[in-house]
Amino acid sequence: MQYLVTGGAGFIGANFVRHLVEHTDHHVVVLDKLTYAGNRESLADLDPARVELVVGDICDAELVNQLTAAADVVVHYAAESHNDNSLRDPSAFVNTNLIGTYTLIEAARTHGKRFHHVSTDEVYGDLELDDPNRFNEATAYNPSSPYSATKAGSDMLVRAWVRSFGLQATISNCSNNFGPYQHVEKFIPRQITNVIDGVRPRLYGTGQNVRDWIHANDHSAAVQTIIEKGRIGETYMIGADGEKNNTDVVGLILEYMDQPRDAFDLVTDRPGHDLRYAIDATKLRSELGWEPQYSNFEAGLKATIEWYRANEAWWRPAKEATEAKYRAAGH
Repeated sequence: MQYLVTGGAGFIGANFVRHLVEHTDHHVVVLDKLTYAGNRESLADLDPARVELVVGDICDAELVNQLTAAADVVVHYAAESHNDNSLRDPSAFVNTNLIGTYTLIEAARTHGKRFHHVSTDEVYGDLELDDPNRFNEATAYNPSSPYSATKAGSDMLVRAWVRSFGLQATISNCSNNFGPYQHVEKFIPRQITNVIDGVRPRLYGTGQNVRDWIHANDHSAAVQTIIEKGRIGETYMIGADGEKNNTDVVGLILEYMDQPRDAFDLVTDRPGHDLRYAIDATKLRSELGWEPQYSNFEAGLKATIEWYRANEAWWRPAKEATEAKYRAAGH
């Protein structure tokens, strides 16, 4: 089969492309705009007979229509995804996450293609730190930022196209990913690369905000399971029971990198900073039989630290520009 993977040169998308190459015989066409968050080096070592990179915009209806017509399955990872950036300039998020998704589902509808939409748990807003509940497929949407609002809108577009036009689509909402090939603007790789550079990590607010972490390899396997076994029109939550507060995550990074666990600083919290995310993946596990392989967060984190230590040539070109943006914002 031929897969069209949007955003396949980004962090989560590139890991999914690698999953397909390793675990299937499918041919993969990657459509990626190669913005600052996309990196062709994330795919450079893959067999060009299996993986083709097309540089282009998911808002380009003519290109999207052409690539969709030739595909059997469209997997939509492409998104503007960084909360801080969405607070500075929401326009790119509206264009990519809403207009881009519309362009893709229209092409998939026209050509009758299987479509999978990759989304986030951030569409549900947040939970109190002491709330025993977790997000599930029935949780009401309550996005907090321009990023999560545009992802919520894209989810709704896909659902409407399923109901109104019979789009053969599924949706997944995943918790926070970590692993190789993640841009250094994101929380875990930023802290790891700062420690490598001798810079103290910084945490927003009190550092007590909780995220539910999942390794990107487990996310990839879950998405493939949904594509192969999921029911059309259904949403599946993807999570690995990895709740950790930011202070604990940074403490582990520092410990594993031979630094004191408290060698970090607190900075002013960002606007609308969600308190806690937590995923209930019971439906995915019970209906489709998926289980995470990285059930031990600490082991996955150690492997991620070693990847960044061993692949400085991959992340170094983006590091200074990323830190300049944080410095300008006082973070």
